Amino acid sequence: MEKRHIRRAFDRAADSYDQAAALQRQVCDALESSLPPGDGQLPAGFLLDAGCGTGYGAGLLAHRYPGRPLLLADFAPAMLARARGGNNGGLPLCADLEHLPLAAGSAALYWSSLAVQWCDLGHSLKEAARVLAPGGVLAFSTLGPGTFAELGEAFAGIDSHRHVLPFAPPATCGEAMLGAGFQELRVERRKLQIFYPDLRSLLRAIKDIGANQVGGARRTGFLGKAAWKTVEARYERHRSAAGLPATYDVVLCTAVK
Repeated sequence: MEKRHIRRAFDRAADSYDQAAALQRQVCDALESSLPPGDGQLPAGFLLDAGCGTGYGAGLLAHRYPGRPLLLADFAPAMLARARGGNNGGLPLCADLEHLPLAAGSAALYWSSLAVQWCDLGHSLKEAARVLAPGGVLAFSTLGPGTFAELGEAFAGIDSHRHVLPFAPPATCGEAMLGAGFQELRVERRKLQIFYPDLRSLLRAIKDIGANQVGGARRTGFLGKAAWKTVEARYERHRSAAGLPATYDVVLCTAVK
């Protein structure tokens, strides 16, 4: 993945993100429930929302730990502007999660929901360990290999492009946390689905949250009509009474430095 393409996709999605991000809010809510309940269980330092998007997670953190300094970090300026305009009281920081311009040991909590899959996981978690104070808490969610399984099946063999990224399995998350020096690891996996009336609506929703970079090689032309009909027919095999599913293989991780 080229980060400039990912950044551009999320910048373009800033205005449409909140309307299409129902599942992303569900994941934030699930991750928030895994946090220490009281402020006294965290060491001194600020709260970091790493990959804050439009700020939904930051709002949860501000409510859970009132009075704590909150830092909003994202590498997409338009997303960061949206988050800054919320009622979370956070300070904005435009930064790459693999290279945070923050002092070592300065954060009490490193929170990141559905952002590290766009980065090198090992580098990101080593940065998280660096900026966290001793006893600081790591909490992040990411996507596992079952994400967009229906989409991968529908596009299989259609052309030479890779249409779904090979997201890392949960075991890789655990290994990366251990490699970064974390303890008290907890890894949970959940399958979540969002349903749509048709395939075009599903793909539009993915684009509206900025995740249209789920594919690998960048397409230089449009998919032909015959190929598109094949993709639609394959996806229709997954239709239920609720509609066409988009599956998210969600991995929730917490640890302590």
